[in-house]
Order: sequence, then structure tokens, then C-alpha cells
Amino acid sequence: MMGRVVVENGVIKEVAPHDRRTPAHVDAVIDGKGLTLLPAFIDLHAHFRDPGFPDKETLESASLAARAGGYATVVCMANTKPPLDTFEAAHSLRARSAALGLIDLHPAVALTKGMEGKELSDIKRGLMKQEKRALHPPIFDPPLIFSEDGKDVFDDALFLEACSAAAQFGVPVSCHCDNGGVEAEKAKLFGEPREVWSRIEENNATERALRLGSQAGCALHIAHVSTKEAVAALRDAKLKNPRVTCEATPHHIALSEETASLLGKSSFGRVNPPLRTEEDRLAVIVGIASGAIDAIATDHAPHTAQDKANGAPGFSGLETAFAVCYTELARSGVVSLQKLSSLMSASPARILGLKDRGAIQEGLRADLVVVDTEAEWIVDPSAFKSRGKNSAFAGRKVFGKTLATMRAAAARVLVV
Repeated sequence: MMGRVVVENGVIKEVAPHDRRTPAHVDAVIDGKGLTLLPAFIDLHAHFRDPGFPDKETLESASLAARAGGYATVVCMANTKPPLDTFEAAHSLRARSAALGLIDLHPAVALTKGMEGKELSDIKRGLMKQEKRALHPPIFDPPLIFSEDGKDVFDDALFLEACSAAAQFGVPVSCHCDNGGVEAEKAKLFGEPREVWSRIEENNATERALRLGSQAGCALHIAHVSTKEAVAALRDAKLKNPRVTCEATPHHIALSEETASLLGKSSFGRVNPPLRTEEDRLAVIVGIASGAIDAIATDHAPHTAQDKANGAPGFSGLETAFAVCYTELARSGVVSLQKLSSLMSASPARILGLKDRGAIQEGLRADLVVVDTEAEWIVDPSAFKSRGKNSAFAGRKVFGKTLATMRAAAARVLVV
């Protein structure tokens, strides 16, 4: 259906059927004939490597990669050097991002100091500032999400304390679910392969996070779900607790352990959690189609070629996420394009409490992306804006190309 969207001063002013007449005082007209306009994507989970790892990525290169992939809002994880374990550190990175003006960046703040799992990070001090907001407004606003990234907080009491503090903020805790407990440690000790003990880790850690998160009364978000058992556990948990949400990644949606073997399970095909069996991959897709999985997040994890060869886990994903998911989910008929858009925009906005974006509606922020769903292309990591060329989709044919990304467009723009 043809239509038009009028943007003014960063806000969507009008959404209407197509009209050949151009409104007065329009600064720019974007002809979208044959193309599709979607709300810009929101990534719940990316690694920007800044500060501390400029050989892997910088704030600028990651932001350019995000824009190239259709993302206007990104949550970056706290595993930097030093870790983002204070509100001040997160605010500083956000301010640097604002100065660049490419995306809206929301750094996650670690749950513990130095991500060492020994004592709470800045959460307690933040709560004190929150309580005094009326008399002494805090200089640094709280983050939109807390996360210990790939390091679970192994101490139950400390994790419960962190979740309770996050609940007082009304901010979700993103859990990466690596704490498999005694069962996983025994599997490692007995020489079981990674695909065995890592499954135990994810499944046990998911159950633990759901239990303790419910006890703390916090909003709990489970990152990169990859096993059929975790999908089932989350489906059941969400029936009892509407504050539970979760995400899946494009690589766990589209790839299986066969790809990891081809690339090298201990090198270029290595990711946390690992690429799973075909049965697990299909379970993730069913979880997406049924609503058990709320969102798609990239887990963008750029590395140098040498680091990948040495076993660093992770793939660069910002610039391929939409095309991979459109090809695997929408073009194949598993979900509609509207549903895919919701998984990548509206649902992440809801999880983060961002009420001003995530949909094409009058009054919302003009974060928009123009895509060509018929464009066919071959993934070429050498063309990435990201410094991390480590893509598991290199050489793969995909459909759906991001052509233009708008973030709170300042001019008066007509999109037709």
C-alpha cells in the first residue's frame, strides 16, 4: 500500500495515504517507490569494544556499522576496558556517542565492580541518588538495562541483591546465562565436549536466573537463547511472569553446528553460546513464531582475524542482521515482515521502556529505515563499516538491503 510519512524536527507529524501534492516547506523528499519504510531497528545487545579495544572496534566504526544495518538505537555491553561499572562511565560513553550524532547509544552498566562478581557496582549509589531526586537531581541518569555480559554473577545472594536493586529502578537485568553450576563443571572435568557442557550451562543458568529474578521482582531479560530446553523454559516462565523477556540472534536463527564445524569450532566458527543442533535452531524459530521469544538482537562481537584464529568467540552482526532475518524468517514465510519489524523495533523499545520510538506513528520519534526487500546480495565482510570482519555469513546470499537510516530526522522530510 502506497503512503506517505511527513517528518518535522525529528518527529513523525503525519502518516497518511499517498497524496501526489507535496506539503509546503518540505526540505527533502525521499521517493520510496518499490521500497519499504520501517521503524529503525533497536539492538538490545551489542559489543562496541570502546573503551579499550580499538583494534577490534571503536565507537565511530561501531556506530557507522549500526547505521549501515538500519539501527538508530543500540544497547552496548559493559565488557570494555575498563568495564562500564559506574553511571559516570556509561554517561561519558553516551555523551561521546551523542557528539558523533550517528545513533542513540545506551550503555549497559555492569552488575558488579570491575565485572569481578565480588561486590555490587554503582547500583547502590545510584539508588541513593534516585531517592534524593526531588531535592538533589542526579547528574547521571540510570541506564536502561543492567548486565554482567558474559560473566554470570555466581554468588546467588549477590545476584539477588543486584536484581532487587534493578527492580527498584524499574530497569531490566540482561542475563547471558553461563553459570551451569556443579553439573556443568563435572561435565568439563569428565572431558565432555563443549556442545555438551555449554548446553548444561545455558539451561541451568536460565532456570537459575528465572528463579532468582522472580524472587527479586525484577524485569528479567535472557540474552541469545539457543537451546530447545531454554526456549521451553522461557515459554513456561512467561506464562507465569509477564516481566520475563528474551532475545535470539540472527546466527542462532540461521546457522547450526554444521556451519561452526566448517568455519572451525575453536576459531572462526566459535561463538557464545555455540551454534547448536538443527533441532535447537528450529526450536528457536518456533519460539519466535509463537511469541515465546520477544526480540532479535545482534550480539555484535567484532574481533581481529588473529583473535578469531586464537579462539575469541563472537561474530560481527550489525550490518547483516536484517537481511539474514528477512531471508530466513520473512521471505520464507515463517513470520510476516510486520512481525519481523516488531521483533527488531517495537519489542526492543518496549523492553527498554522507550515509548517514543519503535513504530511509524504520529508523535513518535522519526527513527526510520528504508529497505529494499527484493535486493539480493552476497555478504562481503571486507565492505563492512565495522572493524570486525568476522562474519559467519561471509559469502552467503541474502535478500533485503538497508538503503537509508534516519535518526530523529531534523529537517522537514516527506517519504513517499
